[in-house]
Amino acid sequence: MSKILIINGANLNLLGQREPNIYGNFTLDDLEKLCIAKASSCNSEVIFFQSNLEGELINKIHSGYSQGITKLIINAGGFSHTSIALMDAIIATKMQTIEVHISNIYKREDFRHNSYISKVANGTICGLGADGYLLAIEYLSKN
Repeated sequence: MSKILIINGANLNLLGQREPNIYGNFTLDDLEKLCIAKASSCNSEVIFFQSNLEGELINKIHSGYSQGITKLIINAGGFSHTSIALMDAIIATKMQTIEVHISNIYKREDFRHNSYISKVANGTICGLGADGYLLAIEYLSKN
Protein backbone atom coordinates (compact mmCIF):
# COMPACT_ATOMS: atom_id res chain seq x y z
CA MET A 1 0.00 0.00 0.00
CA SER A 2 1.49 3.33 -1.02
CA LYS A 3 1.33 6.36 1.25
CA ILE A 4 0.57 9.78 -0.18
CA LEU A 5 1.14 12.99 1.74
CA ILE A 6 -1.50 15.64 0.99
CA ILE A 7 -0.52 19.14 2.06
CA ASN A 8 -2.84 22.13 2.01
CA GLY A 9 -1.46 25.59 2.62
CA ALA A 10 -2.61 29.05 3.52
CA ASN A 11 -6.32 29.76 3.92
CA LEU A 12 -7.48 26.32 2.80
CA ASN A 13 -8.85 25.79 6.31
CA LEU A 14 -11.54 28.29 5.24
CA LEU A 15 -12.91 26.14 2.41
CA GLY A 16 -16.69 26.27 2.40
CA GLN A 17 -16.64 29.81 3.82
CA ARG A 18 -14.11 31.65 1.67
CA GLU A 19 -15.27 32.76 -1.77
CA PRO A 20 -17.52 29.77 -2.54
CA ASN A 21 -18.00 31.12 -6.06
CA ILE A 22 -14.29 30.37 -6.64
CA TYR A 23 -13.54 27.48 -4.26
CA GLY A 24 -16.91 25.73 -3.93
CA ASN A 25 -19.02 24.87 -0.92
CA PHE A 26 -17.06 21.87 0.37
CA THR A 27 -15.03 22.16 3.57
CA LEU A 28 -11.52 20.94 4.27
CA ASP A 29 -13.07 18.09 6.31
CA ASP A 30 -15.26 17.16 3.31
CA LEU A 31 -12.16 17.16 1.11
CA GLU A 32 -10.25 14.97 3.53
CA LYS A 33 -13.08 12.40 3.61
CA LEU A 34 -13.21 12.34 -0.19
CA CYS A 35 -9.45 11.84 -0.39
CA ILE A 36 -9.45 9.04 2.20
CA ALA A 37 -12.22 7.20 0.34
CA LYS A 38 -10.50 7.62 -3.04
CA ALA A 39 -7.15 6.46 -1.65
CA SER A 40 -8.77 3.39 -0.11
CA SER A 41 -10.33 2.48 -3.47
CA CYS A 42 -6.87 2.83 -5.05
CA ASN A 43 -5.16 0.66 -2.39
CA SER A 44 -3.35 3.70 -1.00
CA GLU A 45 -3.30 5.64 2.23
CA VAL A 46 -3.26 9.41 2.60
CA ILE A 47 -1.80 11.57 5.32
CA PHE A 48 -3.71 14.86 5.24
CA PHE A 49 -2.19 18.08 6.60
CA GLN A 50 -3.05 21.79 6.52
CA SER A 51 -1.26 24.81 7.89
CA ASN A 52 -1.23 28.54 7.33
CA LEU A 53 2.47 28.62 8.25
CA GLU A 54 5.06 28.09 5.54
CA GLY A 55 7.62 26.53 7.89
CA GLU A 56 5.10 23.94 9.12
CA LEU A 57 4.44 22.89 5.51
CA ILE A 58 8.17 22.50 4.93
CA ASN A 59 8.58 20.54 8.17
CA LYS A 60 5.75 18.20 7.14
CA ILE A 61 7.42 17.52 3.79
CA HIS A 62 10.69 16.79 5.59
CA SER A 63 9.05 14.51 8.18
CA GLY A 64 7.12 12.65 5.48
CA TYR A 65 10.35 12.12 3.58
CA SER A 66 12.14 10.87 6.71
CA GLN A 67 9.27 8.39 7.20
CA GLY A 68 9.79 7.02 3.69
CA ILE A 69 6.89 8.76 1.97
CA THR A 70 7.79 9.42 -1.65
CA LYS A 71 4.51 10.81 -3.04
CA LEU A 72 3.13 14.29 -2.45
CA ILE A 73 -0.01 16.17 -3.44
CA ILE A 74 0.31 19.83 -2.58
CA ASN A 75 -2.02 22.81 -2.77
CA ALA A 76 0.18 25.44 -1.20
CA GLY A 77 -2.44 28.15 -1.68
CA GLY A 78 -0.84 31.59 -1.90
CA PHE A 79 2.56 30.10 -1.01
CA SER A 80 2.58 28.55 -4.51
CA HIS A 81 3.33 31.99 -5.92
CA THR A 82 5.90 33.09 -3.34
CA SER A 83 7.69 30.21 -1.67
CA ILE A 84 11.09 29.31 -2.99
CA ALA A 85 11.58 27.47 0.33
CA LEU A 86 8.68 25.07 -0.40
CA MET A 87 10.06 24.51 -3.88
CA ASP A 88 13.47 23.73 -2.37
CA ALA A 89 11.91 21.25 0.09
CA ILE A 90 10.35 19.34 -2.81
CA ILE A 91 13.65 19.38 -4.70
CA ALA A 92 15.58 18.21 -1.63
CA THR A 93 13.25 15.30 -0.88
CA LYS A 94 12.80 14.23 -4.52
CA MET A 95 9.16 13.40 -3.80
CA GLN A 96 6.98 12.56 -6.77
CA THR A 97 4.76 15.66 -6.64
CA ILE A 98 1.42 16.66 -8.08
CA GLU A 99 0.43 20.28 -7.53
CA VAL A 100 -3.31 20.87 -7.19
CA HIS A 101 -5.31 24.08 -7.29
CA ILE A 102 -9.06 24.11 -6.77
CA SER A 103 -9.51 27.11 -9.06
CA ASN A 104 -7.94 27.69 -12.45
CA ILE A 105 -5.04 29.94 -11.48
CA TYR A 106 -4.54 30.91 -15.17
CA LYS A 107 -8.00 32.51 -15.34
CA ARG A 108 -7.31 34.65 -12.30
CA GLU A 109 -5.02 37.57 -11.43
CA ASP A 110 -1.68 37.68 -13.25
CA PHE A 111 0.37 37.12 -10.08
CA ARG A 112 -1.30 33.71 -9.67
CA HIS A 113 0.01 32.54 -13.06
CA ASN A 114 3.47 31.89 -11.62
CA SER A 115 3.90 28.93 -9.30
CA TYR A 116 7.24 27.91 -7.84
CA ILE A 117 5.72 24.50 -7.07
CA SER A 118 4.85 23.96 -10.76
CA LYS A 119 8.51 24.39 -11.64
CA VAL A 120 9.40 21.20 -9.74
CA ALA A 121 6.15 19.18 -9.73
CA ASN A 122 5.70 16.14 -11.94
CA GLY A 123 2.30 17.55 -12.90
CA THR A 124 -0.22 20.24 -12.09
CA ILE A 125 -4.01 19.99 -11.92
CA CYS A 126 -5.99 23.20 -11.63
CA GLY A 127 -9.56 24.34 -12.03
CA LEU A 128 -11.28 21.02 -11.33
CA GLY A 129 -12.29 21.69 -7.73
CA ALA A 130 -12.04 18.74 -5.34
CA ASP A 131 -11.82 16.37 -8.32
CA GLY A 132 -8.25 17.56 -8.88
CA TYR A 133 -7.19 15.90 -5.63
CA LEU A 134 -8.96 12.66 -6.58
CA LEU A 135 -7.25 12.56 -9.96
CA ALA A 136 -3.89 13.18 -8.31
CA ILE A 137 -4.50 10.32 -5.86
CA GLU A 138 -5.45 8.01 -8.72
CA TYR A 139 -2.33 8.95 -10.68
CA LEU A 140 0.09 8.59 -7.76
CA SER A 141 -1.49 5.29 -6.73
CA LYS A 142 -0.68 3.87 -10.18
CA ASN A 143 2.83 5.33 -10.51
